[in-house]
Amino acid sequence: MNLKIMMNNILITTILVTLAFMTSCGGDKPQPIEWDKTPYTLQYGALPEPSIAQDNALTVQGIKLGRMLFYETAMSKDGSLSCASCHMQKFAFSDTARLSLGVRGLRGKRQAMAVFNMAWHSNEFFWDGRAHLLRDQALKPIQDELEMDENLDNVVAKLSEMTSYKEQFSRTFGSDVISAEKISLALEQFMNSIVSVNSKYDKYLAGEAQLTESEERGRQLFFAEYNKYFPEQSGADCAHCHSGNNFENDLYMNNGLDADGEYADFGREKVTAQTADKGKFKVPSLRNVELTAPYMHDGRFATLEEVIDHYNTGLQASATLDMALEQTRETGLMLSEQDKSDLVAFLKTLTDHTLITNTAYSNPF
Repeated sequence: MNLKIMMNNILITTILVTLAFMTSCGGDKPQPIEWDKTPYTLQYGALPEPSIAQDNALTVQGIKLGRMLFYETAMSKDGSLSCASCHMQKFAFSDTARLSLGVRGLRGKRQAMAVFNMAWHSNEFFWDGRAHLLRDQALKPIQDELEMDENLDNVVAKLSEMTSYKEQFSRTFGSDVISAEKISLALEQFMNSIVSVNSKYDKYLAGEAQLTESEERGRQLFFAEYNKYFPEQSGADCAHCHSGNNFENDLYMNNGLDADGEYADFGREKVTAQTADKGKFKVPSLRNVELTAPYMHDGRFATLEEVIDHYNTGLQASATLDMALEQTRETGLMLSEQDKSDLVAFLKTLTDHTLITNTAYSNPF
């Protein structure tokens, strides 16, 4: 036999034996995906310890899955929108549109609320509190015809066709079977992981930064109570509603946007069926308020200056108006132009620039 032919035969035989050996050793078999329960350590600065649901403790893989789902456009009917479309990181996970645009080209009914420090909300979710838990809130925009306009069975079917999701559900839940409940739990985990505690004001409290003269005057005005009998000592009384380290009070309040008989949105009353809740809406955090314009449940105010003018002289009388605000209606807050400028300066110290650049919260695709 020709030596060259003999060598070629030996080479071919060697390759075939090697391939057979690799196959017999399972080289072509997919490796099982292991359930990874590694806990996620939440960093929350000076905020109090959050109350995380015991049946949905934060894990590294659960948050990774939730982040994927938060940015997944397949969650919408036409594949054009994700949760992040209306909750953009660069705007502290809110929307700059007064009313967000859904897949049908229709506008939503209320301004998109910011998504951060959700683990410190103990009074339900949405402007009217119609979702009891964060996991409940997570599924509603998917099904809302004004938003993502998709049904949950279709979402499950679409995700079940993607290997990357089947694998990540396995790592998170120990099974590649996808369900609406698991989707909601993963989204809840990711949203609970979005924490904002690194503003200039946080650094000021920690002794790591100094406020300017204007910011300090604004700080004093923010926390000082209204006093019509001593105008020179009277403050803006903002902390009456926006208190604590998260600058909110977990209440639903009527802040004088509309007079009786002029409501376009009855707010909390639609959920509780109690007339005492007419015109009341969830009090949002003022953290990152510089980034979350427009303001109020309907986005009627474009600037912080407009918001302050509303509380200074624009409160409307109504039966459910908060009593502390009602007491200021006769005189207004008596804020000068300098006072208003100083308040805005202080509010901007609540901006957390690391939140809007943190890659742990950004699009993973």
